[in-house]
Amino acid sequence: MASSSQAFFKFFNPQICPKRISHIGHSNVVRLTPKKRPTSQKCGIAQDLSLLSSSSTPIELISYDTKHTKTMDDIFVQHSQKLEVFRHVLRNVADLEALEGLNMIDAAQRLGIDYHFQQEIDEILHKQMNSISVHGDLHEVALRFRLLRQQGYFVPDDVFNNFKESNGMFKQALGEDIKGLMSLYEASHLGTEGEDTLVEAGKYSAHLLKTSLPHLDHHQARIVGNTLGNPHHKSLASFMARNFFVTSQGTNTWSNLLKEVAKTDFSMVQSLYQNEIVQISKWWKELGLAKELKFARDQPLKWYIWSMACLADPKLSEERVELTKPISFIYLIDDIFDVYGTLHELILFTEAVNRWDIAAIDHLPDYMKICFKALYDMTNEISCKVYKKHGWNPLQSLKKTWASLCNAFLVEAKWFASGQLPKSEEYLKNGIVSSGVNVVLVHIFFLLGQNITKQSVELLNDTPTIISSTAAILRLWDDLGSAKDENQDGNDGSYVRCYLEEHQGCSIDEAREKTVNMISDEWKKLNRELLSPNPFPATFTSASLNLARMVPLMYSYDGNQCLPSLKEYMKSMLYETVSM
Repeated sequence: MASSSQAFFKFFNPQICPKRISHIGHSNVVRLTPKKRPTSQKCGIAQDLSLLSSSSTPIELISYDTKHTKTMDDIFVQHSQKLEVFRHVLRNVADLEALEGLNMIDAAQRLGIDYHFQQEIDEILHKQMNSISVHGDLHEVALRFRLLRQQGYFVPDDVFNNFKESNGMFKQALGEDIKGLMSLYEASHLGTEGEDTLVEAGKYSAHLLKTSLPHLDHHQARIVGNTLGNPHHKSLASFMARNFFVTSQGTNTWSNLLKEVAKTDFSMVQSLYQNEIVQISKWWKELGLAKELKFARDQPLKWYIWSMACLADPKLSEERVELTKPISFIYLIDDIFDVYGTLHELILFTEAVNRWDIAAIDHLPDYMKICFKALYDMTNEISCKVYKKHGWNPLQSLKKTWASLCNAFLVEAKWFASGQLPKSEEYLKNGIVSSGVNVVLVHIFFLLGQNITKQSVELLNDTPTIISSTAAILRLWDDLGSAKDENQDGNDGSYVRCYLEEHQGCSIDEAREKTVNMISDEWKKLNRELLSPNPFPATFTSASLNLARMVPLMYSYDGNQCLPSLKEYMKSMLYETVSM
C-alpha cells in the first residue's frame, strides 16, 4: 500500500519548477473584494517580493546535506523512510502514554505535516474520546479538549470544572502553571455559542499569561507571546510552523525526527508552490486582461495566496491553480464596480451576468464585454473540468454565485451613489455576499468533487452558516481595519461607519469594540458548524476554516497602509528556507 508521501511524489515534478519567478505584478492593498484601497504607495507587497526572483532552485532548497547534493530520488526515499519511522513511533508512544501521543499530534499539526498521519491521528483521538477523562493536569485536559474538538468531537466544556473554585471561578493557583495556561488559552478558541466556561477560560488565561511576561526569560516570553498573538485554531499552521521550529525544545528522539521530516516536506511543498505560480502567471498572461483592462489590478501572485491558504494539502495542486482563476475575477469585477464603471454601466453588467447569455452583451461597453466574455469562458471551462472529473455539472451553481456577487456589488454602488448609508444590519447582510467568500467556497466545493449530491448542492446554493460566518468574519475584519480616517480612492463602506451613523453619540472605540465582539461571535458559529454533522467533506470545511484564518494576514495594516503580516507569509512560504 502506497504511503501518503509516495502519493505526494507522484504529482511533484521538480524539473518544471523555475529558477526564477517572474510576473508578480504591481501592488495595492489586498482583499478578497477590496472595496477600500489606500492611495498611498509608500510600500507594496510586489516590491518586497522581488526577492523571489533570486530564489534558489528547488534542488538547492531541498538539499540539506552540506557535503554533497543528493539526487531527488535519494531525498524522496529518505523522506519516505523517516515518515514511516515517525508513523511507527506515533502508534507505539500513543498506546503506551496517552499524553505523549497528544503532544506528538500537536507537534505534527503545528509543523503543518499532519496530513501524512491522518489515519493514525484519527485512530488515536477516537480512542481518546472513547476513554476521555477529566483527570490530569491543566495542560493534558486542555490539550485533549482542543485536539478532539479540532477533530470534530464535541467534548463538553465541563471537563474544566476540576480547575474551578466552588464559586465557579478558575483557581488562582493555576497562575504558576504557564504551560497549562497556554493550553487553556488555546482551548478557549474552540468555543461555541453559550459556552461561558470557555469565554471565562480565555479571559482568565490571557490575563495571567500577559501579567507573567515580565517575569519570564526571553525564550519563555517569546513562546507565550506567540500563543497570545497567534492561537493555533485561528492561525495558519504553515505560517506559524517557523515559530514552532525556533521555540520548541524537544529533548526526545521523535521531536528531532519530526522537525527533520517537516523541513524536507516544507522544501518540497515550496517547490510545488513555485511551479503553481508559474502556471498561474502563464494563464494570466495568455488571458490578456491586464492589457485590456488597464484600470484593474494585476496581482496573480496575491490571488494565488488565497488558494494556497485555503487548500493546504499538497495533493490539491490542480485545485489551487483552478481556484485562483475565479478569485482573480472577483478582484477584476470588484474594480469595475469600485473605481471605473458608471452606475448605468454597472446595472447593464449585472443584468448580463444574471442572464448569462453571451449573445446578449452587445449593449455593454467594450471593457465590460471583454470581462464578461472572459468570465463566461472561464466558468464554462471549470464546469467542464468538474463534470469530466467528478460527473457533476456545476454550471448552474457557479452562475448563481456570480450573479449574487454582482447583485451585491450593485446594491453597494447604489448606496454610495445616493450618498445614503444603510442600516448596519442591512449593510452586513449584503456585505457577506459582496465579500466574495461564497464564490470562492462554491468553487472549492466543486473542484474538490467530494460528496456532491443533490442535498449538498441545494444546501450549498442556500449559503449555509459555514460559508456565511466565514464571510462575516472577513467583512467585519475588513471594515475594522479600514474604519479609521484614510484618504482612499474608489467607493468605500464600513460596518463601523454605518453603526456610528445609526447610533448617534456612540464613540469610534465603542463601535470598534462592537465589531470585534461580532467577529468573536461569528467564530463561535463557525466552530459550531465544524462540530455539527453536515454533508460537506472535511476538506471543504477545512478550506472554510483556513479562509477565516487567512483574514488577519490580509487586513492587518500598519501605519504605512501596508500588510507586513501578509508580506512575511509570502516570503516564508515561497522563498525562505527552514533552519533547524
